[in-house]
Amino acid sequence: MDSEAEDTKSQLGTPSKKVKNKKNKKKSDPGPSEHVTVQAKVQVVPEHPNKTAPIVGYFPSGFDPVKTSVSTGFQVYRNRTMNKRMELVVSPAGSPVEFVGTSYSGEAAAGYRAMYALGVFDKETQTLKVVPIAANKIFRLEPKVKGLKAADKEPANSTIEELTQAEKARQTTAMFGTKRDIEKVKKRMALQQDQEPDSPKNVDGKKKDGLNKKALANIDANVFRNIPPYDTTADTPQKAYVLDKIILRGEWDYLDDIYNTLHVGEADFSAYPIFVHNRIQRLRNIQDESEKKNLSCIFSYINHLIKFKDQLSMDASSAKSHKIPSILRHRFSTLFAITESKRLPPEKIDLLNSYVLVLTLFADDFRTDYTDIAKDLRMIAVSVRQRYEHLGCKIIRHKNMFYATLPVPLKFPSLSSRKRKR
Repeated sequence: MDSEAEDTKSQLGTPSKKVKNKKNKKKSDPGPSEHVTVQAKVQVVPEHPNKTAPIVGYFPSGFDPVKTSVSTGFQVYRNRTMNKRMELVVSPAGSPVEFVGTSYSGEAAAGYRAMYALGVFDKETQTLKVVPIAANKIFRLEPKVKGLKAADKEPANSTIEELTQAEKARQTTAMFGTKRDIEKVKKRMALQQDQEPDSPKNVDGKKKDGLNKKALANIDANVFRNIPPYDTTADTPQKAYVLDKIILRGEWDYLDDIYNTLHVGEADFSAYPIFVHNRIQRLRNIQDESEKKNLSCIFSYINHLIKFKDQLSMDASSAKSHKIPSILRHRFSTLFAITESKRLPPEKIDLLNSYVLVLTLFADDFRTDYTDIAKDLRMIAVSVRQRYEHLGCKIIRHKNMFYATLPVPLKFPSLSSRKRKR
């Protein structure tokens, strides 16, 4: 890289004990264990926009490209418009697995405060070169099977679909495009929806043509269910909704705020939702630390979901100062598809509410009193009850209190009964 260098004198060396030789008083050449003084010139190389800085990555899987007997190649990809978004791919020769790391997702998406640089000392020229690393990120190189997408996917029976390239382009246009471009995208999307076989217009046409009722019911179910990932074959409530797909593996490390606050003497939980606040004492009474931390993380996720919804509502004052970890905010923004007006569409509000309600079931061992969560979601109790029933729950009454329970195997309300309620 071509840059102006800042010259500084510095001394590099390793202090060690002096060794005396009584037989031979003649001074010998300094060995590796003796104190060595080096007059070095320090050269600080700034980042250049047209040149790629050094990239630093690590293999959490234990793979070592130095010790392996096969040759290992690598490729670096950079986003043309956002040049700090980079992807590093390491490919061992003849292996179906490659190692992929990015500067914008997973571990790298979390907030950071440190600044990273790489120092290279040249003994011949006595120069120490300090160079900033690419994107100021340490790439976590995860093993991925070639040909498969690296991102975590929802299970096949979930109605949450991964964003296609067209949807990503539409979101980018909605955020950064002109009004004319946004209108063009809206019209194009409307035309595409009308041409799809599952669109309301085409479905109505199939009804008139005598479409099979069972097939139509399946289409209707996929359109209207709008709930978190589930498993209808599960034989326990804990497996009916897939917790590992609701809270992804890399997100648990950013949900320890409640667990850490529990160890503070006079901890204040007044800023948390009523649902969480009312269960803090029960959380304190748990003796198993692993169980306590797991439940604390679920409470924290509920808190972030509710605050995310409030921040995008008309009255965002209650959650304005709340800080959501960037890895969670990025997933929420993708999962719930924020519109160009920075508001959640009604169907995505229903989906977010469903995520919260499913997590309340996990938090209350699948028998939850939904009075307080209704207040947190700013919904009337009847609407919350209907949403629980839509998730396959059964409402029971005990001592004038209503509780939502989750029977298995998971069964959803039939579409015919759903239509009658409307």
